[in-house]
Amino acid sequence: MKIAIFGGTFNPVHKEHVNIVKSAIEKLALDKVIVMPSYATPKKNGKMLASCTDRLNMCRLAFSSVPKVTVSDYEISKKEISYSYITCREFKKRYPSDDRYFIIGGDMLENFPEWKMPEEILKCVNLAVCAREDTQKLVNSENRFKAHFNKNIVKFDFIGENLSSTKIRTLIALNENFTEFVDKNTEKYILQSTMYRINGAKTVKSMLSTKRWQHTVRVALMAAQNCGRLDLSEKSAITSALFHDCAKELPLNDNRLKDFKLYGDMPETVIHQFSGAYLAEHYFGVKDSEIINAVRYHTTGRENMSPLEKLIFLCDMLEAGRSYSGVEELRKVFEEDIDKALFAALERQVKHLNKKKQKIYYLTQNALDYLKEDKYDK
Repeated sequence: MKIAIFGGTFNPVHKEHVNIVKSAIEKLALDKVIVMPSYATPKKNGKMLASCTDRLNMCRLAFSSVPKVTVSDYEISKKEISYSYITCREFKKRYPSDDRYFIIGGDMLENFPEWKMPEEILKCVNLAVCAREDTQKLVNSENRFKAHFNKNIVKFDFIGENLSSTKIRTLIALNENFTEFVDKNTEKYILQSTMYRINGAKTVKSMLSTKRWQHTVRVALMAAQNCGRLDLSEKSAITSALFHDCAKELPLNDNRLKDFKLYGDMPETVIHQFSGAYLAEHYFGVKDSEIINAVRYHTTGRENMSPLEKLIFLCDMLEAGRSYSGVEELRKVFEEDIDKALFAALERQVKHLNKKKQKIYYLTQNALDYLKEDKYDK
């Protein structure tokens, strides 16, 4: 028999996972695929993680109608961090006479030599690589793999949508529609649970116009996608994005702001960052000072910003809906270096205000001056 393992966090499982398995069965003529949710994945730190029971149940629901597929609790039942070489050893022990495959994405091939004991994995299985397209990057990864291990991979073509579990978790956290990405049974299971939820999303949405809420969602999606680059938790990033504009359209005489006080000569354009921080803390009950400060300084920035403050400041400026002159260049800088993007964004902000002969709020000037004294004005 030809048998394959398809492992992953499945956090949550989605339609693309199912379609990859279907494609592998067809293209590789597999007799059986074992879907293997992991107990915990070493490189998934910081992500919002559904419980083992929930991820196992979702996989069973999602693959229930796919022939030749079984869902295994082998890794989950061990209740310890999962390493693929251990699973592959067990796989070989259980199926010693069969052709064994281990399905991975094309993007994972590049880093395969860095996996724990990759040689041991290759003693037990053949790598079956899901090739979304025969890009030069994949060709280069394949050539490096051959040179490193003196082995070939098996490729199977797959045309998909490149769905992101991060995107799905973010939409669920914000109480947004995610039904197009998962099957009906998984959708129902998620909706009946509290997994990935962030308190306050419904209320914030009710306080904002459609346009402002859509901006909030885009900021959250960008923050969730990039928080790992700064070793930030996904939940903190999404929560900060959720509340960053929560007071943007709220009048200052609203009862929820009755104890909020304005200090100094504060431009109207920055008031909402302070009132938003107040709401997050005193109305929504946010206790994390890092999140509160990310809301408090998301428009102006400040001297010596924390990683979370930098992330929300930049995602607010660079989210996909922004279309001002120069935004594409700033996005390119952001992809390469977040701190350089912060300097470039603050510099642009100051130049823009000077050009319009508008007052530069002292926090913004301080933020830029701090970076100039550091290493980015070179």
